Amino acid sequence: MRILLVEDEDAMALGLKFNFEQEGYTVDLAGDGPTALKLFREADPAMDLVILDLMLPGMSGYEVCTEIRTVDKLVPIVVLSARTLSEDKMHAFDCGTDQYMTKPFALPELLNRVRNLMDRYRTIQKASRGEVVEVKAPTVFHFDHCTVNFQSFEVTAQGKTHNLTTLEMQLLRYFIEHEGQVLSRHEILERVWDPSADVTTRTIDNFVLRLRKVIEPDPSRPQYILSVRGTGYRFVTGNKPDGES
Repeated sequence: MRILLVEDEDAMALGLKFNFEQEGYTVDLAGDGPTALKLFREADPAMDLVILDLMLPGMSGYEVCTEIRTVDKLVPIVVLSARTLSEDKMHAFDCGTDQYMTKPFALPELLNRVRNLMDRYRTIQKASRGEVVEVKAPTVFHFDHCTVNFQSFEVTAQGKTHNLTTLEMQLLRYFIEHEGQVLSRHEILERVWDPSADVTTRTIDNFVLRLRKVIEPDPSRPQYILSVRGTGYRFVTGNKPDGES
């Protein structure tokens, strides 16, 4: 499995490279944004995961993440950053990152997160090759104008096909598996995100907004992912009950 490590601090980059290689990964290093994008686009075999700093020479990690997502919607991206503000984290998630860890961090936790993301990504790759994989929900789920394909991570809505990131699809899958149930933000955070993920319930609201832009005919007046005031959300495929928006 191949990792692209984008970090401009040489000591940290070399230390992480050594530790990941001890775990059996192949690691490519980039010290700036343009080099990272060149390595990602030209990689053969393709990169299986990206570890990305945000403060980089040449272009920011946000820009790198956005560009990577134009090439590959599914490859796991882990941000390692000294930036701790919630606005920084929200921006990173908006750009398509899957995990956000603040510096300083615990190496065993990072290795564990990478291992979990790699496992999920391998499952996605197997599904895309037509191999049999265990899924909790049906391979394809239909409702109204939407078709959700859990294997290809695609949602077709109103004649347009969208590619979702790993976490976007995991969240949508959780909503579908619990259709009709009121789900608190705390429960969603526990069930969908990695237990050690450095995120808050605001992250869920951000991801819900992104899903609504995909599946809702009018995201400002949602019909399917409904807000339950003071609690969380409820996914429905029928008529909207009173008292929810």
